[in-house]
Amino acid sequence: MLEKKGGNFSGEKVIAEFDRLTRDAANVQRETLRRILAENGAAEYLQGLGLAGRTDPASFRACVPLATHADFEPYINRIVDGDATPVLTGKPVTSISLSSGTTQGKRKYLLFNEELVKSTMQIYRTSYAFRNREFPVENGKALQFIYSSRQFTTKGGLTATTATTNVYRSEAFKATMRDVQSQCCSPDEVIFGADFAQSLYCHLLCGLLRAGEVQMVSATFAHSVVLAFQTFERVWEELCADIRRGELSPIRVTSPAVQQAVSALLAGPNPELADAVARKCAGLSNWYGVIPALWPNAKYVYGIMTGSMEHYVKKLRHYAGGLPLIAAEYGASEGWIGANVEPAVPPECATFTVLPDIGYFEFIPLRRSSPDDACCCHGEAEPVGLTDVAVGEHYEVVMTTFAGLYRYRLGDVVQVAGFHNATPKLKFVCRRNLMLSINIDKNSEQDLQLAVDTAAAKFLAVEKLEVVDYTSHADMSSDPAHYVIFFELNAAATDVAADVLQGCCDELDLSFADPGYVGSRRSGAISPLELRVLQRGTFQKVLRHYLAMGSPVSQFKSPRCVARSNAGVLQILAGNTAKVFFSAAYD
Repeated sequence: MLEKKGGNFSGEKVIAEFDRLTRDAANVQRETLRRILAENGAAEYLQGLGLAGRTDPASFRACVPLATHADFEPYINRIVDGDATPVLTGKPVTSISLSSGTTQGKRKYLLFNEELVKSTMQIYRTSYAFRNREFPVENGKALQFIYSSRQFTTKGGLTATTATTNVYRSEAFKATMRDVQSQCCSPDEVIFGADFAQSLYCHLLCGLLRAGEVQMVSATFAHSVVLAFQTFERVWEELCADIRRGELSPIRVTSPAVQQAVSALLAGPNPELADAVARKCAGLSNWYGVIPALWPNAKYVYGIMTGSMEHYVKKLRHYAGGLPLIAAEYGASEGWIGANVEPAVPPECATFTVLPDIGYFEFIPLRRSSPDDACCCHGEAEPVGLTDVAVGEHYEVVMTTFAGLYRYRLGDVVQVAGFHNATPKLKFVCRRNLMLSINIDKNSEQDLQLAVDTAAAKFLAVEKLEVVDYTSHADMSSDPAHYVIFFELNAAATDVAADVLQGCCDELDLSFADPGYVGSRRSGAISPLELRVLQRGTFQKVLRHYLAMGSPVSQFKSPRCVARSNAGVLQILAGNTAKVFFSAAYD
C-alpha cells in the first residue's frame, strides 16, 4: 500500500524518481556539484582556491583540497561569532547544528540551512516508500522515542542546537511525518520537553494510551529504543496506575506544559486499559516480545542499527519478538548519504543506497594491511567518484554539501556491497578515527565489537549473562601501555564467577587479530589487556554526563573508544569499576 489516502504522497512516484536519479547517477552528480558551486561560488573559502567560476568535477578536485572539520572550524567560528559575509556559503547562515560529541568527547559546530531540511525530507520519503512497499502501514501513529535538545543563541545571534532538533522544529518535518504515516503518539510538549526522564515516561504513557493506533516503533538510534524498554521494565506499574486513575504522576512529571498536554490525552480513569496492560506484562517471560504484546498492530521497529548501534540489536530483537527490525537511513550531523531500499534485510546486513542529488560524493580507496584487518584503514589513493567505486572494496566517505562543507572527510569507512542501478549500495564498516592504537597496532571499532561478541558468546552466554554496554581505552600511563576494556553486565560483578570473567579477559586479548597487536603482545611491547567490570548503571551515568553537556538522547552513542582527552567519561568509568582482570593469554 504505497498511496496515502487523502494526501499527495505517492510511494510509487517517489520510487520512480529515485530510480531515475540512480540510473543517471554520474550526470546527476555533475549537476549536483554544479548547483553547489553555483550557489556558493562567492564564498570566501572557495574564492581563494582558484576555481574562477568553474564547476566541473575535474577542476573542483584539482583546486579544492581534501579537508576535515579542523580545516573548516576557523571559518565556522567566525560565522558563529557574527560574521555575516559569505564565508562558507553564498546565502546567509540562519542556524548552527551541533554534533553529539559522543564520538570524540567534543561537540562540533556545523552550518545548517534549508537545503539540509530538504535533503532530510527527501531521504525520509525515499526510505518510507521502499519500507511501506514491504511492510504497509496506513492511518496509524508511530511510537517514537525522539527528543529535542536545548538551544541557545551564539555570540553572533544564531540559534544553535542539534541537527535533529533543527529538523524537528521545521514545518516540513511535520508535513512529511503526516505523509509517511509517522506522526508521533506524543504531543510536541513531550518531544520538546526540557527533562529527558519526564519525556521518556510520557512517550511510554502516550504509546499505551494509543496502543491500537501504533503501527511502528522507532527512534533515531537503536539505543534509545532499548533504553526506553529497559525503563519500561522499571516503571510499567506506575504507568498502569496513572492510566487507572486518569491522572499523570506529579512525581514523575513536574513540567506544567508536559503535564497539561499529556493529561489531555488521559481524559479520565481507564481501569480496563490499565488491567489489560498489567495482564499482558505479567504474561511475558523476561520481557520477550513486549512490543508486539502491547502494540499488536505494530509492523516493525525502526532506527539506526549499524555501527556502534549494532551491539543493541540483540536486545532490541528480544523486545521486538518476531517483529522485523529495519535499519534507518545512513547519514551524520554533516549531512545525509543513503537510504535503506531493502528494508527486509536484517540490520546486521543492511546496505544504504546513495542518493546522488543530495550532495557530491567521493571515496578514498583503502586497503587491508592483512586479511584479518576488519576495518581496512591503511593506505590511501586518490579519491574516486560515486560511480567509479568497485564492489567489495573499502573506502572513506568524502562529501561536499549545500551547507558549506567541501571535500569533507567524514571519517566513515564503508564497503561497496553492490549497485542499485548506477549508484552504489554501501555497508557501514566503522569510524576510521575510532581506533585502539598504542604503537604499530590498529584495532577498529568493528574489531572491538567482534572481540566483545566472541568473548561474550564463549564465556557469558552459557551463564545467561549479557554485555549491557562496553567501551575501551588505550592506557598510555602504564609502561608498556595496554588496552583496557570496560564491561557492564546484566548482573552484579560480585555475582559472576571469577574464572568466567578471567576467561572473557583472555579471549578478548586473543580476539584482536591485528598483526601489529599480536606481534607487540608477543614481544612485550604492549602489556596484557585489562578487563574492568563495571557496576550496574554505569553507562546510565555516562549518558547523564553527556546530557549535562547539552547532548540530546536522540543523538547519544556510547563512546566505543574513550580518548585520554575525555576525562569526564574516564573518571566515571574508573569510579564505577567493580572488578579488574588482566589477561594471561600470552603468558
